[in-house]
Amino acid sequence: MRFFDLLKLSLRMFKARTMRTLLTILGMSVGISAIIFLVSFGYGLQLTLLEKITTSDALVTLDVTLGDKRTDGNLDDSAINDLKKIPTITDIIPVLELPGQGKFDDFTLDVDTVSSSASLFKNEGLKIEEGKFFVEGETQNVVITSAVSRIFDLTPQEMLGKTVSLTLFQNNSSTQSSYQSDTLYTVVGVIAGEENIIYVPLNSLDGLEITGYTKLKAKCASTNVLNQTRSEVEALGFTASSISETIDQANKVFSIVQIILMVFGMIALIVSAIGMFNTMTIALLERTEEIGIMKAIGASRAGISMMFIMESTLMGFLGSLGGVILGYVGGKILNILINLVATRFGGQSVNLFYNPAWFILTVIGFGAFIGFLTGVFPARKASSIDTLEALRYK
Repeated sequence: MRFFDLLKLSLRMFKARTMRTLLTILGMSVGISAIIFLVSFGYGLQLTLLEKITTSDALVTLDVTLGDKRTDGNLDDSAINDLKKIPTITDIIPVLELPGQGKFDDFTLDVDTVSSSASLFKNEGLKIEEGKFFVEGETQNVVITSAVSRIFDLTPQEMLGKTVSLTLFQNNSSTQSSYQSDTLYTVVGVIAGEENIIYVPLNSLDGLEITGYTKLKAKCASTNVLNQTRSEVEALGFTASSISETIDQANKVFSIVQIILMVFGMIALIVSAIGMFNTMTIALLERTEEIGIMKAIGASRAGISMMFIMESTLMGFLGSLGGVILGYVGGKILNILINLVATRFGGQSVNLFYNPAWFILTVIGFGAFIGFLTGVFPARKASSIDTLEALRYK
């Protein structure tokens, strides 16, 4: 028989047994939608977390501190000059972290200060919540964490424009000295954070004697040279680490989570596959006499088998297609509801579901393959039926 003749015979299931066929396809759709929903939820959580903790610049940046082999020096200008000799390093950002006190109007608050250049924000992976970051050349603007605003029982928006004077405390050997900045700073931005931190332009601390920085941020040319650069930095006696290591670990954890979620979805798919197999077996029994007639007029065993396989594969394909639609729509609806609740309580909108194109295509193909497998046994059984016994079958 020709291909289109077999296709027409396979499509007869929608006319002869419409309700049973649709219910079988719906069962397959439910199984596929469970996989789409759960796995896309895993992908969405992964992307949301990574977007919150990093930026593209942070992925190519190394945190450089003093190592065990370099005990005779500090992270000072000499160390910066040594690191600049490494050709794969494109920029070095000094960071000075000191405890201090911030005076907002008549209220004094213990804070931690992070003094650096404006490029620190991108290379540290920080993201603004309200306002903006200070830029290069600005010496009177600072950025605070949301924890500071909560102490004053104010929203981040209400903290913008407030002024603060800073006193920094620095340990020199066995003594502690204090530095009172002459600058009256203005809060221009707020970032998310649970600690009381104020980010200060390093070039605004001209009167502070800096004997060594807390750490250096070494920006590499690309992620391809990150490991090579780390080795060269450590060869100079420093210790180097990168947020990319943390992200690699997070990706491994999320891969395990996605596999676990997929297993739960596969359980639903197996149940629906059993239902499809049952439908094809019943179809075989109902069409035994028809198969006998087809064989009597010259239909080949291969043609009989192909008819059943095409029928089951088509149901699997339609079921997986419907499952993709159900899973996608279900994820979108749940995401909208979650965001409505989150924004109502002051949170931010997030996208908790993500469906890569390759994943969607793989699931559709996998659903069609499951349909193919459920039709193999009934197809072989149908092709091996004796013609006379099939014609006598009632």
